[in-house]
Amino acid sequence: MAENDVDLFVIGAGSGGVRAARIASSYGARVMVAEEFRVGGTCVIRGCVPKKLLVYASRFGHEFEDAAGFGWTVPEQPTFSWPTLIANKDREIARLEAAYVATLERWKVQIARARAVIEDEHTVRLSTGARVRAETILIATGGWPHMGPKIPGLEHVISSNEALHLAELPKRIVVQGGGYIAVEFACIFAGLGSKVTLVYRGENILRGFDDDIREHLRLEMQARGIKVLCGHTVDAVEKAGDDYAVMLSDGSAIAADKVMFAIGRRPNVMGIGCEALKMECHEHGGIQVDEYSRTSVPNIYAVGDVTNRVNLTPVAIREGHAFADTLYGGKPTKVDHVNVPTAVFSEPELGVIGLTEAQARAQFDTIDIYKTSFRPMKATLSGRAGRVFMKLLVDAASDKVVGCHIAGPDAGEMIQLIGIAVKMGATKTDFDATMAVHPTMAEELVTMRDKAASYTRAKAAE
Repeated sequence: MAENDVDLFVIGAGSGGVRAARIASSYGARVMVAEEFRVGGTCVIRGCVPKKLLVYASRFGHEFEDAAGFGWTVPEQPTFSWPTLIANKDREIARLEAAYVATLERWKVQIARARAVIEDEHTVRLSTGARVRAETILIATGGWPHMGPKIPGLEHVISSNEALHLAELPKRIVVQGGGYIAVEFACIFAGLGSKVTLVYRGENILRGFDDDIREHLRLEMQARGIKVLCGHTVDAVEKAGDDYAVMLSDGSAIAADKVMFAIGRRPNVMGIGCEALKMECHEHGGIQVDEYSRTSVPNIYAVGDVTNRVNLTPVAIREGHAFADTLYGGKPTKVDHVNVPTAVFSEPELGVIGLTEAQARAQFDTIDIYKTSFRPMKATLSGRAGRVFMKLLVDAASDKVVGCHIAGPDAGEMIQLIGIAVKMGATKTDFDATMAVHPTMAEELVTMRDKAASYTRAKAAE
């Protein structure tokens, strides 16, 4: 047997791990991946993909209603089958997992269906009892739902993992949290017909997003029938027959069929050997890495959510690719985590890139702020009351667009393209010089001429 069984051992077959393994193998490295659950990781198995399928399903109810304004008659009341949706979702996830496995096998990556624990900087022990020697180890174990402090009745609470496999659609559900996952699932359940209460401890949902878009989304969610309770927490969950009594921090109670917590995800570092190796972790729990994803332990690297840098699937994929290019392709590559576009698949959908207004005020001497809010053309015949919101932030000194925030249909699709412009350093003049595509919602991004406001940072006293 060779001194090392493989050149690279990857722990975790999620988006970042699979990409790193495939690219490293393409450069000629001998690669093994260990996965204790299902190939595909959080995104494919229990995150972005299945959740987006449920998002699509949740929007059809409004589409049936809107169709009447365009001359369509639906002869009977549309009915929805949750078990059919979940079965179809499961079938698609199984297809995607098989595709991921086929890709790894095509690139001659060995797959170990086992849990892996790092014993030293070159040795991994599998739950099968086998030990594997590797020149390099890559940790790509992602994150896991954080359920918060122990409260009475926490055993009755589900996470987003279980929400994707419920036997039936809850008639009433309480969701605690205010981030991506909580907001998206609140909108999914509401769109499918559940009575939804969203409980969040902060002053407004989506902490870290621009204040205007946070407020816009909260009001739109409330207009769609979702009860949003900010400044509250769930203190206990009591079983009451077949239902639950959800006790809130203000002493009130809410009756529900299901209670879901989506209060954040934590890097999945427990029990994989990090403690024994004294691997450095930063204050937010993620594994500390340098700009090439190298940990404090020689020959061990980490990518994706386990590092708690920018916890998005495309970022994990880019980090995994850059890692393989650096170590096996002879192309040292750093990942740029600035100006990463992102979307929240809420109702309405959000698309965001760059700085919030608060961040821009802190960073630049003078910023120009452009905003618009309007009723989309489709709503003129459908009668729906929702509005689109768009906001551009511009550094007055350079004229560069430093932030773009969109709330409305297909905002995620729009922000992907706007992201290219912002990443290239496009100016407001460049936006203004771009011909509009009419009639579209996106044309507003190149026709906003009137400033909503300008802000000049006060100079520090000499």
